[in-house]
Amino acid sequence: MLNVNAYFEDQVLSIAFQGENLATTVGVMSVGEFAFGTSQYERMTVIDGALEVKLPGHDSFQSFVSGDKFEIAADASFEVRVLRPTAYHCTYE
Repeated sequence: MLNVNAYFEDQVLSIAFQGENLATTVGVMSVGEFAFGTSQYERMTVIDGALEVKLPGHDSFQSFVSGDKFEIAADASFEVRVLRPTAYHCTYE
């Protein structure tokens, strides 16, 4: 079953489903700045586009482009600057 979610006035859209092994979302983000919180461990892969991410415990933003991955612990928050429309794949544990 697919669940479609919209955040930040439809600037971030995701489709959630149960992947073969893990809960998964695939989505897109418009250019902008967003803050997210996690309830589970997340592993995000940039499919296409470019992001700057301020990971928990870091003072500065790191750049991520197509093919790059980053991880966020459960019960954490992180900030994202989307530099151009970006597609992503995220798994949850």
